[in-house]
Amino acid sequence: MSLDKVLAISGKPGLYRLIAQTRGGFVAESLIDNKRISVGVQQNVSVLSEIAIYTLTEEVPLRQVFANIKDKEKGEQTSVKPKDSKDKLEEYFFDVLPDYDEDRVYASDIKKVLQWYNLLHQHNMLSLLDDENNEVKIHDEEE
Repeated sequence: MSLDKVLAISGKPGLYRLIAQTRGGFVAESLIDNKRISVGVQQNVSVLSEIAIYTLTEEVPLRQVFANIKDKEKGEQTSVKPKDSKDKLEEYFFDVLPDYDEDRVYASDIKKVLQWYNLLHQHNMLSLLDDENNEVKIHDEEE
């Protein structure tokens, strides 16, 4: 499984794993409580592999931000909590992504990234980052 199968659903807490496609949308399973829900096409859904964070020069894929956090934390949970102060969150995020765009990346975005990272860590899904990085390297070498 890759980050292509991990979803954030607007209005719903946490992350979801894509289980199956249906005629009117799909079935997803919560990583928080393992409950399955039916998601319609009208709901706002983001695939983690498609999300990027604004920097001053470019957009950095979320997978790279997660990899930076994983390196900083040596594969453990984040040392700051998503509920910490705005200043503490921003200071931490500067360590992770030094040139992130402060005007376009809000404290609420940082909270969400930290919550998602910790949720992936909790479910031993951070190896997805290694798998995707290896796929990219292999693909680049073939060209």
